[in-house]
Amino acid sequence: MAKKISAGILLYRCRGDIVEVFLVHPGGPYWARKDEGAWSIPKGESTEGADLLATAYAEFHEETGSLLAGSPVPLKPLQQPGGKLVHAWAVRGDIDAASIRSNTFEIEWPPRSGERREFPEVDRADWFELAAARLKLLPGQRGFIDQLRQHLGKRPTAKSDGVR
Repeated sequence: MAKKISAGILLYRCRGDIVEVFLVHPGGPYWARKDEGAWSIPKGESTEGADLLATAYAEFHEETGSLLAGSPVPLKPLQQPGGKLVHAWAVRGDIDAASIRSNTFEIEWPPRSGERREFPEVDRADWFELAAARLKLLPGQRGFIDQLRQHLGKRPTAKSDGVR
């Protein structure tokens, strides 16, 4: 059985001494009422041997409607609780979270109704300071925040949700 692999982008921006990351909330009825611990970096599945950075950029575009430019910094891949390995790159940039346009998926909804409905893969996006992002992110992706902190040479302070 092939190992499941995903690739994504951890977009970040600096506002003075505050660092914020861009996260997306999954669309569809299962995630509609979930918030803390439900958000993700924009990412998607890839296949072994594929160009993972190209996959990460393509998935970012599919989930947000935005194209990115910037110097990607590779982060250490993280094994998710379900076994999937997520590869990610930190990229400094800025986009308008309110203007995202996501691709869609179709499922039977309500279950066993025989009706098919279409939902956006991502129903919203937002910028979060690092401490807040750790709470919003799926637990298996929280390590990407720690790696970004390390890359930026920043440590959290008790006085701020940002990094200094």
